[in-house]
Amino acid sequence: MGISGKTAIVTGSTSGIGLGIAEELARNGANVILNSFTDTEEDHAIADRLAREHGISARYIRADMSNPEACRALVEQAGACDILVNNAGVQHVAPIDQFPTEKWDMIIAINLSSAFHTTAAALPLMRKAGWGRVINISSAHGLTASPYKAAYVAAKHGVIGLTKVTALETAQEPITANAICPGYVLTPLVEAQIPDTMKQYDMSREDVIRNVLLERQPSKEFATIKQLGGTAMYLCSDAAAQVTGTTISVDGGWTAL
Repeated sequence: MGISGKTAIVTGSTSGIGLGIAEELARNGANVILNSFTDTEEDHAIADRLAREHGISARYIRADMSNPEACRALVEQAGACDILVNNAGVQHVAPIDQFPTEKWDMIIAINLSSAFHTTAAALPLMRKAGWGRVINISSAHGLTASPYKAAYVAAKHGVIGLTKVTALETAQEPITANAICPGYVLTPLVEAQIPDTMKQYDMSREDVIRNVLLERQPSKEFATIKQLGGTAMYLCSDAAAQVTGTTISVDGGWTAL
């Protein structure tokens, strides 16, 4: 795939989708920068494991993605950035007229503004290297909507708009920008919610998955972290050199409805 020796920064990457993408990039030879805001021994241990298992360089760098200066400092501390995966995200559910202002501000900052700041810091490094890939993790909610998720839906729509602008500004350079739009993905966080939901609805695990969690996902199957890693790898490949400014849905048909 041609990414051996390149440096990938993946935000929000000590678990779930971000870690899955970082793992796949590392497996294909990229050096990876992991990120979260926690800075625990476990965070650094994940980087050590990736380096050991895949024979690459891996580092953990703490950065609060709600802080513009910290977002830019993450890229500066990495020292190189050939592949930027903007994955960091948070969620809060409430009606618009009851949505806490501080939650709105936090979600917009982490889910949308952080991608702007990291991209602004990374593009000069990509231009200097003569190659680059910006991969923004949006959502099916970047293309459609659900009630009670005003900030998340607004931010994920915004991520797609930012992706298109980035693609247009780099269209005549060997740099691409695209957004991946996952539907429901079986992450450790989602897995942990299943037992409580089974009790809440007095349903079997299978019924909870099909009729509650995957109600809007026509395939009635979760997307997997490995599939999202593979999608990111495709966008880094030579086959995707003319794929820019678009979205790739990994949502089991959700946005076909």
